[in-house]
Amino acid sequence: MTVANDIDAVRPVARDAAWTGWDAIVVGAGHNALVTAAYLAKAGLRVLVLEARDRVGGAAETAELGGVRVPRLADTVGRLRPSIVKDLDLRAHGLRLVAPDVRVFAPQPDGRAVTLWTDQARTLEALRPWSLHDADGYPDFDRLVRALGRFLAELAARTPPDIKAPGLGDALAGLKIGRTFRGLGKHDAHTILRVLPMAVADFVAEAFETDAVRAAIAWRGVRSSFLGPWSAGTTSILLADSAGNDGGAAGQTVFAIGGPGALSEALAAAARQAGAEIRCGAAVRAITSRDNRVTGIALASGEEIAASVVVSGLDPKRTLVELADPVTIGPTLRWRAGNYRTPGVVAKVNLVLDRLPRFTAAAGNDEELLRGRLLAAPGIDAIERAFDAAKYGRVSDRPVLEATIPSLVDPSLVDGAPAGTHVMSISAQYAPYVLREGAWDDGVMSHALGDAVVGVLDDLAPGLAASVRVREVITPLDLEREYGLTGGHPLHGEQALDQFFLWRPLLGSARYRLPIDGLYLCGSGAHPGGGITGQPGQNAAREVLADAKRRR
Repeated sequence: MTVANDIDAVRPVARDAAWTGWDAIVVGAGHNALVTAAYLAKAGLRVLVLEARDRVGGAAETAELGGVRVPRLADTVGRLRPSIVKDLDLRAHGLRLVAPDVRVFAPQPDGRAVTLWTDQARTLEALRPWSLHDADGYPDFDRLVRALGRFLAELAARTPPDIKAPGLGDALAGLKIGRTFRGLGKHDAHTILRVLPMAVADFVAEAFETDAVRAAIAWRGVRSSFLGPWSAGTTSILLADSAGNDGGAAGQTVFAIGGPGALSEALAAAARQAGAEIRCGAAVRAITSRDNRVTGIALASGEEIAASVVVSGLDPKRTLVELADPVTIGPTLRWRAGNYRTPGVVAKVNLVLDRLPRFTAAAGNDEELLRGRLLAAPGIDAIERAFDAAKYGRVSDRPVLEATIPSLVDPSLVDGAPAGTHVMSISAQYAPYVLREGAWDDGVMSHALGDAVVGVLDDLAPGLAASVRVREVITPLDLEREYGLTGGHPLHGEQALDQFFLWRPLLGSARYRLPIDGLYLCGSGAHPGGGITGQPGQNAAREVLADAKRRR
């Protein structure tokens, strides 16, 4: 059943005349939480959103830096589900999206580059100087990724089955998934079963012979994860990244005009228009319950607010270990939640530049080639060596970088700045949350990381270092402290196969319902996982509304 159908089925919501609390409190105002709040409010529920920070959006925010605006954490929004844009009429609330022609520009130390375009013909033309074999194999590989991605998109849109007491709805969902699986055809059906547990390095090696090409495609299988390209199961992450969007082998690259914060503002506007109330500067200290049933929340200010439903947009570890009543959830569940893996390994570096960088590999065509995602990952083994450092608690001295220059496609970000000013948004991997030596707090490690990031870029674009006017380094510890991301993990937890589908976040708690009646999870720690998709929030809203319908 779709969310829209559930909305029609639930309205009007039956309430006791004496009830003065909220129908639902949503904890956090990240993009998934806002999606959930908007859907619930559209269904007629009285919804209150509580956000500890002074603004909505969480990781999807646009912030001021040096007199300009930058995507502080997330930079692209291309994986957002189109159904959410339509259902919530986000374009009417100001959301404008732009997709550049170039998807990936991966400059190499030897002065060449791997370039992947939206237009497949241009991609093949760009690959031929590297390898005729790779150019010839790209269309089949792209088709395979898209086909397998469509199956995973079907899986992502479904609520995992109830393994304790499966019902008719689970059976029907299973039949639909089965039909989609059969629709893959014999070859692709066999392939997906074979490749999901594979290391992404092996998966791309089946189609491509050039190391630089392999790395440019395989990178999305390890992005934001404490995994390397030779880690088992990373192919599933690559395929999931292509689920529900037009990514294919190259991946999706779409910007929101005004930065990712514009998406969050559009979601907040949609929620408010539907009747939800959003309060910022309201830190939730505890989720209250009685007789294994949610009763509401308690704020850090001491205020208590009653609600029959609480939906957490926070990560599952923070929700269950820090906010839920330990007596109610019990020691076993608390121990299991405490072992949910959130090993952050990503830092963010934002730069304000006084001119557009000139990459040697762009050969003077920087204005066009730098509009997509820039990837500094010269090969599979180079990514693995950077991962090796993190495994032993060290920051890689040659971090893998994925960067964007959003001001090229959205000049409004630098309005009022001197002519030629640009902003550069860089994710740096691998920088572990837990350091064997030193500490993120002392500032020395973050400064060294910033130097390493700028050094890698300056090698590829000589003179870039001299053009940096302002630099901001956001460490994994900052991600935890400022954004509530336990362990500094931007995806609310690893997306390896042991924390996927039925096991996300925990076996027995994968249906958005946590083991306290009335407590739900809607953030990236829920199925189908992280990234700017809105899918966990959309799915969670569907389940909350389904339960409300059953209670009528």
